[in-house]
Amino acid sequence: MVNQLVMAAAAGLAGSSAVAPETLLPLPPMGFNNWARFTTNISEAIFVDAAKAMAETGLLAAGYNRINLDDAWSTMDRAANGSMVWDDAKFPKGFYWLTEHLKSMGFLPGIYTDAGRRSCGGYPGALDYEQIDLDDFTRWGFEYLKMDGCNMPGRGEAVYRSIYGRWNKMLRAAEKPMIFSNSAPAYFSGRGLATNNLTNWYLAMGWAQKFGQLARHSADIVNYPSGNAWASMQFNYNQHVRLARYQIPGFFNDPDFLLVDHPSFSLEEKKSQFALWCAFSAPLILSTEMSALKREEIAYLTNKHLLAVNQDRLVQQATLVSRDGAWDVLSKSLENGDRVIAVLNKGSTSGSITVSWDRIGLSPDALLAAEQVLVSVQDLWTGESVDLLATESRGVTAENVPSHGTAVFRLKKSASAVTPTGLIFNTRSMKCLTDQDGESTQVRFATCNGSDGQTWRVRSDGHIHSLLRRNECLVDVEGEMSTDRAGCQSNAWRYETSGNLIHGGSGRCLTEGADGRATAAACGIERNEQVVGLPIGVTVVGN
Repeated sequence: MVNQLVMAAAAGLAGSSAVAPETLLPLPPMGFNNWARFTTNISEAIFVDAAKAMAETGLLAAGYNRINLDDAWSTMDRAANGSMVWDDAKFPKGFYWLTEHLKSMGFLPGIYTDAGRRSCGGYPGALDYEQIDLDDFTRWGFEYLKMDGCNMPGRGEAVYRSIYGRWNKMLRAAEKPMIFSNSAPAYFSGRGLATNNLTNWYLAMGWAQKFGQLARHSADIVNYPSGNAWASMQFNYNQHVRLARYQIPGFFNDPDFLLVDHPSFSLEEKKSQFALWCAFSAPLILSTEMSALKREEIAYLTNKHLLAVNQDRLVQQATLVSRDGAWDVLSKSLENGDRVIAVLNKGSTSGSITVSWDRIGLSPDALLAAEQVLVSVQDLWTGESVDLLATESRGVTAENVPSHGTAVFRLKKSASAVTPTGLIFNTRSMKCLTDQDGESTQVRFATCNGSDGQTWRVRSDGHIHSLLRRNECLVDVEGEMSTDRAGCQSNAWRYETSGNLIHGGSGRCLTEGADGRATAAACGIERNEQVVGLPIGVTVVGN
């Protein structure tokens, strides 16, 4: 199954884009969910008050137009006819009134269920009541369905695929469309990390992409008020960067809710989560006390420049350009040809870093050869733009980024075409493919260190080279991986949704050996040592 993020000699697509046709969910959803802030302490007033606050503070006008109920809205038992029953004590006016009220204000209402026998909170699950529940949810006026995966009749990936597949068939046949938020992959993420085997996680992500419009892939983000919000956010962030290959127009990887009022979260950390989620074109679902938002929180949540990146119709998920102990740099392209750079300071002190034109995906030679050598760079936090002279500047500098802060820049389309540039890394070990400095041309998987030997350019003809050796491309020589000048004329590669990087000639897959050796071996099905992340620069319609 060839991914829509493909580089191959036959494709010739790098630097270009094709926007998906109108789909059920063409852009990432934005709105509110009660879970991380209120968990099972659910009530009608929470949603009525949230809608009022969102309308009054400008959040609705900014695009936050979804209000989703989570677990614990029902009674503990079904009615005699099999239907679930909303809790009258919590929802005295009922769901017909609530959904109509929210829609009258300009919101789209959503509801929660669980695919298993019981929800995570112990309320009735949908297992064996699927059609009854879908009919009820639709009749009540809901247009978005989040489905958890607690208390299933088994723990295997095939069990989840079968039961979630029931919903896929029903939703496809339904007269009225329903957004489907699938949480199944999250139940294999943690298990995989514990066993060092992510195969079932990858498999679940593959069918989740086909079954719905978004999939929550990792742990629940920390609930208010306990826990460490930064650590929780970073865990989901580090899961998210492994999965860019699945995101296509109409389907979004979901790293879970935006936290705003968690007491352990500093303002800078809140802003970082928002900026990164925008760079990912991830769902922006707030879970906070909406009526208590502070002015500075509303300001960053309604930042029009960052929201434009999140809601760009190309909906690329930003991928890693470079990584070391202190800095992550990510990049993506926008529909109009602009380029976005996000710079995360993971360190404990403020600092500065320059991202070269090469790493941004631009060609310094093309910039220097053009009659216009100015590159327009906009700071998306302030909205201010500067023109950088390519002959005098090495690239874009993020200055004085606070600890746990994220700088974000938008570069206007320039004289240089964009070539996907960044890390090639094993998504289990998180080790980076490394073109070694010195005389050796062998490549290895090693700890990511931010070097040019770990920053790869993926050309439109399917050839790949590091910034360390610009004229020597990645080659498969009888199963051994190295870089060679002749490889830039042969040895084209292709990348698939499975995460396989496949040699066009031998048909073998890039493989990480136990000792860090980079080899080319017979391709398996979602083999941990063969699933890699690549810099993404092309989005193509279809699957």
